[in-house]
Amino acid sequence: MNKTTFLLWRSALVAGLGGILFGFDVSVIAGTNELMRAEFSLSPAQLGFTVSSAFYGTLTGIVLAGFASTRIGRRDSLKIAAILYLVSAVGCGLSWDWYSLVIFRIIGGLGVGASAVLGPMYIAEISPSHRRGQLVALFQMSIVLGILLAYTSNAIIGTFQFPPPQEWRLKFAGEAVPAIAFFLALFTIPRSPRWLLTRGKNEEAANVLELLGEEDTVEAKNAIAESLQTKENKRAVDLFQRKYIPSILLAFCVGIFNNLAGINGVLYYLNSIFESAGFSKASGDIQSVAVGVTNLVFTVIAMLCIDRMGRKKLLLIGSLGLAPILFAIAAIYHYQQNEFLLLPLLIAYIAFFAFSQGTVIWVYLSEIFPNAVREKGLTLGSFVAWTAGTIVAWFFPIMTDYAASFPFIVFGISMIIQFVLVWKYFPETKGVPLERIEQMVTFPDRS
Repeated sequence: MNKTTFLLWRSALVAGLGGILFGFDVSVIAGTNELMRAEFSLSPAQLGFTVSSAFYGTLTGIVLAGFASTRIGRRDSLKIAAILYLVSAVGCGLSWDWYSLVIFRIIGGLGVGASAVLGPMYIAEISPSHRRGQLVALFQMSIVLGILLAYTSNAIIGTFQFPPPQEWRLKFAGEAVPAIAFFLALFTIPRSPRWLLTRGKNEEAANVLELLGEEDTVEAKNAIAESLQTKENKRAVDLFQRKYIPSILLAFCVGIFNNLAGINGVLYYLNSIFESAGFSKASGDIQSVAVGVTNLVFTVIAMLCIDRMGRKKLLLIGSLGLAPILFAIAAIYHYQQNEFLLLPLLIAYIAFFAFSQGTVIWVYLSEIFPNAVREKGLTLGSFVAWTAGTIVAWFFPIMTDYAASFPFIVFGISMIIQFVLVWKYFPETKGVPLERIEQMVTFPDRS
């Protein structure tokens, strides 16, 4: 590996550390749900609000990240996200009542929202087109690595048999270590060349492009500058224009159906799902780690395939695989039989999700909006995705309290609908330069 390739991968990996914290923050709560439910005497609705509380911060963080990334840049905005993660970890560990816990979870959500926008955006903007899918997929791989770390940490802490209040506090506080590492590592990577050009820092942008291995820095810089400076893009301050309708609709579909696959319900209540099927707490912790390992393995496989097979094909494969699995899980709960199949079905579910939309979402959202509105577009797509995720996380225990099979039936039907929409309407973006994708997914200007 030469020096430029090393810098490119190192920069993507450092940005991906935000994904590790993202995954850890949203998944660690899976090992605390029953402990918090018992300590605070939570109803299903209150438990759902506790789990989903971080998402209110996430939605706010998504919006603020778009503004921050425009003004101080992607890299420096990620530093703020790292600080938010640290404050949340320490605060949750030291929280003195349920209300303070919820507040610190919301602060962590701010970091998650910022990372969801800034990480993929930064990686997409430093990546050559032929490696962009693979490199942006590193962010999703980092998320699932964070999920696995959270499940593993929960299982290890659970083996020490701490008193319940200490156990869930330690589980939350473990996030502080990677948060500090993320903050320090951000000082070692360059700023986005595309952001530098928007600020008139042409010479620095050219230097960064060269350091990152761009073969023709002059041509690349000119293409980016032209995309930013054309008459059309000067009028692109408002994202909600006719020409951007295709990009907006794609972002809505990707964000909503990514969550209607049920991933937030499965990941955030995984231990509770196992316990409701009759598994012990310790057994549930261990099986959660098995699910986390599967998530990581198939995300790596997807990362290796996404630039060969393409984004659209992975989404189609995922929809086709997820629907029957979700219906099978629903049948287990409805008939209350064959509970021994739950673990292999959940592993298969995670495998298909990780191989498809779990990896594709951040790649696709980072590609389908033109340079001039990428911050706003990615902010919108992330906001839609996390709004859908918040709804799923909040209402999952309420739906399962009504009928344990009900949410899985809804998720299965959603995957059938997604298959049809992707097959008929989604363009393929693999190997296409960002500036050319703009021409693929925008309506012609009538002026």
